[in-house]
Amino acid sequence: MTSVADIRPHVTPMPFSRALEDVEVLEWVTAGTAAAAAQSTPVSGVTVSNRDLAQGWIFVAVPGLTQHGIRFAPAAAGAGAVAVLTDPEGARLSRELQVDLPLAVVADPRAAAPLVAATVYGHPAEHLTTMAVTGTNGKTTTTYLMRAALWAAHPRPAMCNSVELVVGDVHVAAERTTAEAPVIERVLALAQQEGLGAAVVETSAHALSLNRVDGIVFDVAAFTNLQHDHLDYYGDMEHYFEAKRILFTPAHCRQGVVCVDDEWGRRLATEAEVPVVTVSALTDTPADWSVRDVHREGDSARTTFTLVDPDGVGHEVRCPLLGEVNVQNCALAVVSAVRLGLDVDDVIPAVEACEPVPGRMVEVNPVHPGQPLVVVDYAYTPEALEWSLGTARGLVGGRVCVVFGSEGDRDASKREDVGSVAARCADTLWVTDESPRDEDPQAIRDQLLTGIRRVRPGMEHVTEVTTCRRDAVRRAILDAGPEDVVMVTGKGAEPYQIIQGIEHAYNDVPVAREVLAQDPRVHAV
Repeated sequence: MTSVADIRPHVTPMPFSRALEDVEVLEWVTAGTAAAAAQSTPVSGVTVSNRDLAQGWIFVAVPGLTQHGIRFAPAAAGAGAVAVLTDPEGARLSRELQVDLPLAVVADPRAAAPLVAATVYGHPAEHLTTMAVTGTNGKTTTTYLMRAALWAAHPRPAMCNSVELVVGDVHVAAERTTAEAPVIERVLALAQQEGLGAAVVETSAHALSLNRVDGIVFDVAAFTNLQHDHLDYYGDMEHYFEAKRILFTPAHCRQGVVCVDDEWGRRLATEAEVPVVTVSALTDTPADWSVRDVHREGDSARTTFTLVDPDGVGHEVRCPLLGEVNVQNCALAVVSAVRLGLDVDDVIPAVEACEPVPGRMVEVNPVHPGQPLVVVDYAYTPEALEWSLGTARGLVGGRVCVVFGSEGDRDASKREDVGSVAARCADTLWVTDESPRDEDPQAIRDQLLTGIRRVRPGMEHVTEVTTCRRDAVRRAILDAGPEDVVMVTGKGAEPYQIIQGIEHAYNDVPVAREVLAQDPRVHAV
């Protein structure tokens, strides 16, 4: 199976001290080796994970929530690490653990990691055309559309997002929305070496707060929206916004493209510290680029709209993805590419050729005689769920049925709102689990049910499925009629469920296909 271990650019070894030329070293711990020899140790890679390294690499030991990364240094040494970068606490613990490697001490190893990685891998971002996108909803879809736009000028652009890392022929399933800094630098370095010319990086608020894209100045950065999410980490929307705003500073991008369809986008457009152009998909919101005449093309997945440029010229765009919500994402991608200097008449057909985005408004059975239409979507915030269910309402003439849950060990403050949105926007509700992680699944469902009761005190057409998510999908599909749509939301392309720390293989799309294939209604004589 392909993994990040397969992303291996060629690196010319350099002395450990040279790799640290852009960071302040507080102390060298030489483990009995002469200081000069320790500092001249040849290094050829950087990692923050003892499970992803090779011979000759630097292991960056960062403090964690439950234990310090230095505790993994012996395992890293056994896997080939030849040097360690850590903080004073890591240095102290290294003596207890008898870490027998040259060790450099810095104030903040997480902040140092991207700078060291950029040096080791040759500052690849400086030799590529780079795009970034941040926001709450729509980031992943926009990265796919941005990558398609870049095909107008560059062969096979690289991409890092919450679904996959793509560079050349290597496709790796993503472990988080934005990869750790050394992995991003490796992707960019391999893209440069293979002559791919460009790269797109989905950039989360956590990535910005945790320094994962430090040292990269993107040629253009885009903003989708800001909605209720991650308040378990940021505390309130103000701090969440401030994390996003970091991307729109000279240290991180040269120019921005901002959707101003919510109050946070409008605020960002005025507070960004780089030149910004604005985009709006709302008819009553002033913007440099605006969307008009949105309509679906018959029964197809395409949504056609007119994108009006700053000179008032309209450009017809056939968005290749289902749902009006993707019009905003499509417009952002087109305008971002134009801001790079690409011709709008070349960009639009490139975007229109974008392939389906995994787990985003996926029609499992576009042709469905005798069965309901089944759509899988990642929507997991209240706003995203409302958009997705609104799109579903326009797809069929019958009921909108939704299968949904909420993630465990994540922002719990949005769960009641998610339940209320589902009760307001769908006809039939099937409440199930996503990835409960270490939380009690019943407690998560109870919060969703509380939100549902706000709208439906009598709980009409609401079913709680306590067995498993697969059962919820099965029951929802078999209960729905041929004029109905079943929206399966919350997990999208995720290939697993996490229950009590264990990953169980699971994906909504193949499960729905299996149910549809065995549906007794289509096999009846």
